[in-house]
Amino acid sequence: MKLLHFADAHIDMANYGRHDPQSGLPFRVLDFLKSLDIIVDTAISKKVDLVLFAGDAYKDRSPAPTFQREWGKRIIRLSLAKIPTLLLVGNHDISPAAGRANAVQEFDTLQVPYVRVLNKPQLLTPKDLWDLPLQVIALPWIARSGLMASTGETNSTEAISRIEDNVSGLVEQYLVEAEPSLPIVFTAHASVEGARYGGERLVMLGNDLVLSGSLVRNPRFSYVALGHIHKPQDLNQGGQPPVIYPGSIERVDFGEAMDEKYFILAEIESARDTKVEWIKIAGIRPFIDRQTVLQSSERVTEALITALPSPEEMTEAIVRLTVEYPREWDSLIDETALRVHAREAFEFHLVKRPKLDARVRIPEGQAVSSLSPLDLLDQYWRAMKMENEAEIEVLQNLAREVILNEPASLTP
Repeated sequence: MKLLHFADAHIDMANYGRHDPQSGLPFRVLDFLKSLDIIVDTAISKKVDLVLFAGDAYKDRSPAPTFQREWGKRIIRLSLAKIPTLLLVGNHDISPAAGRANAVQEFDTLQVPYVRVLNKPQLLTPKDLWDLPLQVIALPWIARSGLMASTGETNSTEAISRIEDNVSGLVEQYLVEAEPSLPIVFTAHASVEGARYGGERLVMLGNDLVLSGSLVRNPRFSYVALGHIHKPQDLNQGGQPPVIYPGSIERVDFGEAMDEKYFILAEIESARDTKVEWIKIAGIRPFIDRQTVLQSSERVTEALITALPSPEEMTEAIVRLTVEYPREWDSLIDETALRVHAREAFEFHLVKRPKLDARVRIPEGQAVSSLSPLDLLDQYWRAMKMENEAEIEVLQNLAREVILNEPASLTP
């Protein structure tokens, strides 16, 4: 049995760039949709037996109808190809208010063929899965706040501990009920102990319910399909079952600048033998993140241009340059020249971090009272990181004239 697993689509992530004049969609949304098209095309061309989406179709819990339309177009393609598709509800899909529909509810409401929304913990048997010889234990996003209210606990630490124990007990109960001879896939939109986070903390909503590592690595599972954490990883590397976060399908922000993007083809040959293929998504828009600290007030713009890649390397990339510098050098930064250099970039961000110099430190063993005003001024110039000794000498001579009433020498 061949299963395609992906997660964290966030197709309405439009936090960078412009709109496409033809479609009216933000170019960044088109990036996410392009990755989603690659995934759907692969499912159809490989004739997979099941597509399992592990949650977070959107970023916004109440997505605009336009984005729902674009998501729907891709899922309908799977339905028309008669590929069974499971849509797990993630934290960005659940309703922001009790009683309201989740963001992917329409597929259940309209009873779209071969598509099923998993919006509550459940055990799915072959009769629930279009007679596939498979069982699925589903654990959609569980909000801590709602569960705490249901337990009546007032101590949050004790409540969360109880909730995590209850969730583990529920999964164990499903395992007891499951048919031992059939493979079991466990899918959850949640955090797992030991998982490494990427930059998705910026888009997470609410607190995490953390599943134990021993729970997800249970050898009764043939495959564990996770969503919620954007950094691709196998939490049971080299072992059975594979416990996989495929990651988001596009880079969400600069926290994911170095991450490649994937989806998974898992081939379940028996209840205890699953082979996994990581499919790298081609054409992901580059994120380039550079930092620099200005050390001199001379040739400031040239130094910043040197800190950036060449215009060719920045073509169609989202670029950020973060620069730290003394506040008084602010006027020396030619932002227009930097933007001209980065003109081939999809978008260029200059992040200025002006800083005040730290207090001048007196050398150990010396007291302020032991230093003359001119000595203190000399230390101040050097604390300002003035590198031109000639300038320091001129300033010292001017200070000598003021302080000691001596004629100043304007040449060192």
